Amino acid sequence: MMRSLWIAGSGMTAQELSIATISNNLANVNTSGFKKSRVDFQDLLYQTVRYSGTPVVQGAQIPTGIQVGHGVRPVSTQKIFTQGDYQQTDNPLDLVIEGEGFFQVTMPDGSTAYTRDGALKLDSEGRLVTSDGFVLEPEIVIPDNALDISVSTDGTVSVLTSDSEAAQEVGRITLVRFINPAGLRNIGRNLLKQTSASGEAIFGTPGLEGFGTVAQGYLEMSNVKVVEEMVSMITAQRAYEVNSKAIQASDEMLQTANNLRR
Repeated sequence: MMRSLWIAGSGMTAQELSIATISNNLANVNTSGFKKSRVDFQDLLYQTVRYSGTPVVQGAQIPTGIQVGHGVRPVSTQKIFTQGDYQQTDNPLDLVIEGEGFFQVTMPDGSTAYTRDGALKLDSEGRLVTSDGFVLEPEIVIPDNALDISVSTDGTVSVLTSDSEAAQEVGRITLVRFINPAGLRNIGRNLLKQTSASGEAIFGTPGLEGFGTVAQGYLEMSNVKVVEEMVSMITAQRAYEVNSKAIQASDEMLQTANNLRR
């Protein structure tokens, strides 16, 4: 059987994953805090038919050998953590991180997850939570008689209550960053989990030691660029098509060989 069938087949399979990744990017084009993914490919093993440098006659050697590749495979889907555009909402509980860092939230099982989605809400106890009700860590409780909520660039949360004329600090938001954020594991719901590849979490104050600042009344939108994704989709589609043509050509060559007569 011709090896070109399997080579082209691996190319079609790889482009299917590429299209799936692009589709997920486009589906989340309006998801706040979403970071687009990119598929990285790698060529497969090579069969060496003739080694380069092999002596042929005295004082002469083969300058280039013969190696036949066996196709391609995807090796990673990498998150690209470039900054997304800002959308002004004027909602006091909408926060955006200008620069590096993640918000940390506590999951129902007690573990910690991380997110760039700053669309926070208040639960029945006045705690700052995500849209799924996961509590922001460190826990910040807003009094039930609060008239106004203010979040400074360094993460300090202050409230103006009906009992006082001056704003009172009720907590401070702490940010987290990682040496290799692309190594974080996606678990859905705009959340990521720490892995051995991401490195240990580094905690810090917004605006200090390389951490971004916090802006109130804004949301970070997805960093997906529709035009870029459409171009990538066309490229993947054409690559899929040309690999199918290679399979078709190999099939026609086999058909020609099968039809040979003595």
